[in-house]
Amino acid sequence: MFKNKSSVKLINYYNLINHNLIYNNKAINRYKKDKFELAENKAKSLEQLKKTIENLKNCDLKNHANNIVFGDGNPKSRIMLIGEAPGANEDQEGLPFVGRAGMLLDKMLAAINLDRKKVYISNIINYRPPENRRPTEGEIKRYLPFISKHIEIINPKIIVLLGSTAMNALIGNDVVISKMRGKWIEKRFGNCKACVIITFHPAFLMRQPAQKKMAWIDLKMIRDKKTKLKI
Repeated sequence: MFKNKSSVKLINYYNLINHNLIYNNKAINRYKKDKFELAENKAKSLEQLKKTIENLKNCDLKNHANNIVFGDGNPKSRIMLIGEAPGANEDQEGLPFVGRAGMLLDKMLAAINLDRKKVYISNIINYRPPENRRPTEGEIKRYLPFISKHIEIINPKIIVLLGSTAMNALIGNDVVISKMRGKWIEKRFGNCKACVIITFHPAFLMRQPAQKKMAWIDLKMIRDKKTKLKI
């Protein structure tokens, strides 16, 4: 039966993001990371921000976590992805998106010819909430200045918010992801002006696989915007 080009791409996307995901529970080992040469001021700013978060006083999240989860990928990238908070695997390795959701995220990126050498990844919250619970409004409020500064330092042209927690923290509590996903928003973070798009969190897509089709639409929009901005 004849398939149009769009259908073939969608089939390839499903094959890619579903392949070997459910049966592999091992966290991705990202300790051997590529070293990216950064301008001295950018490297210093990132290190200072990380130390500020590490030195945070009276933080229950920090007191119950094993590691700070600061960022991963290429700090020179013009594309930044922001999730919710670390899970158990991330807490152990000190890196974002290294568990099953991270495996799916990697496959989603690969579907539009991206990988961790071409993007930068962080979270709204830098320490794992106990039992992987959702961060409280108070916790989000406390960590919001840090992720805002993080964005300003990375200075991306494209920001991808993964899930409703990231969306509500950076866009507002008066919006819902079902209505906001797949739309471009221009937003300023300090001196950084970026095009922001919201899509579903990979963990949500694992629970609701029918929504992967909508995520594919968002991914194609990111791919097209990347081309338009010559990133």
